Amino acid sequence: MNLPQPFRQRMKKQLQEEYDAFIQSYEKGRFQGLRVNSLKIEPSAFTALSPFSLTPVPWTENGYYYPAEERPGKHPYFEAGLYYIQEPSAMAAVIYLDPEPGERILDLCAAPGGKTTHIASKMLNRGLLISNEIHSGRAKILSQNVERMGIINTVVTNETPDRLANRFPGYFDRILVDAPCSGEGMFRKDPNACSEWSLENVAMCAQRQMEILLEAEKMLRPGGRLVYSTCTFSPEENEGTISRFIEACPWMAIQPVNRDNSFSPGRADWIREPAPHIADTIRIWPHLAQGEGHFIAVLKKNGLESNHKYMFCQPEGKIPLAFYQFAEETLSSIPPQNRFLFGENLYSVPAGMLDMKGLKVVRPGLHLGTLKKNRFEPSHALALTLKPDQAKHVIPLSSDSPEVFSYLRGDVIQVQGEKGWNLVTVDGYSLGWGKLSGGILKNHYPKGLRWLS
Repeated sequence: MNLPQPFRQRMKKQLQEEYDAFIQSYEKGRFQGLRVNSLKIEPSAFTALSPFSLTPVPWTENGYYYPAEERPGKHPYFEAGLYYIQEPSAMAAVIYLDPEPGERILDLCAAPGGKTTHIASKMLNRGLLISNEIHSGRAKILSQNVERMGIINTVVTNETPDRLANRFPGYFDRILVDAPCSGEGMFRKDPNACSEWSLENVAMCAQRQMEILLEAEKMLRPGGRLVYSTCTFSPEENEGTISRFIEACPWMAIQPVNRDNSFSPGRADWIREPAPHIADTIRIWPHLAQGEGHFIAVLKKNGLESNHKYMFCQPEGKIPLAFYQFAEETLSSIPPQNRFLFGENLYSVPAGMLDMKGLKVVRPGLHLGTLKKNRFEPSHALALTLKPDQAKHVIPLSSDSPEVFSYLRGDVIQVQGEKGWNLVTVDGYSLGWGKLSGGILKNHYPKGLRWLS
């Protein structure tokens, strides 16, 4: 691999006798990983069902390696949200965030959604998760991934950290800052990152990371946990950023953690003024662990709780009768409460959601569906949250049947069943909606998600 020469020189100085092993790791293939979505299926059940050759990732109970020649992204189970394709080292950050059901959590730099969907699975769809992405295009991809995984307690925003900090002071129990970085740890995974790398970009990223952390700290409640992660080796962006942050916010303290045997401690000797306990941070090296390069720091905020009063989201608009008619005809149970009508779109909003007026909200909760001329059309997102026993009419397809691939292409399918809205499933897991009449299933799989072949 054509690694930048200044990068090689710095790494040789840092790693010394480990340098040759580090460089040799770039001659090996990268590790492929997927994380089972426990909101839909338990890992043991998935491994029994899976057509893939899976090996456990040691640092997370839901993570698995798969061979490079296999393509889980081209399987109906992927569209059903049974797993998320994720680089194995990237699975570690949420393990150290340690989210709990019922908490208020912020994923501040969230796209494309690997860590958000991991957090949500740990929360068991209880509590509030704000998932933010500053770039609008990436925020839409984030929202799609949240939808596919059947998550109901997540709000997706497209905001700057400072605007969120003004709205959520001292609000969150846990915050993840998976900070934008120079991407040195992704050189093996993404060779384009090599061409974009420079020492100037490293310095720019370190400055931006500091700005993001200072805003994140404002939103963390006293006693709360902040996890900072990057996919770079640069001490300036890792130990350096954390040390400068603690100097600016001395009430923030690095927390000791248990490291996987293949993980390494942070290095105080690689920066000029290391924060106390900087060795309790975590480095993941590609020559020591079966994954790409990552850095993780776990911090706690000390201090007293404030008496800040928050303005919570209030219902707007009367819930249309057409929704209740749809639910009576199609569903065995009514979807979650806290239903809000935003224009013609009906959402189920997570409990504890603050008033979001003035903020760019991509997804204010679970999209239930849309009103169209006094009738209700259910959303794809709603379908992906349902189990077969929650729908009155189901079209069961098997993962190896021609019909399931026809459905994913958007084709009309000839099937027998009850007239009206039907939940289409693959091996017992929801894929989307179809509307049946006269033995013909009109396909409602979203056009933007349809397979081309």
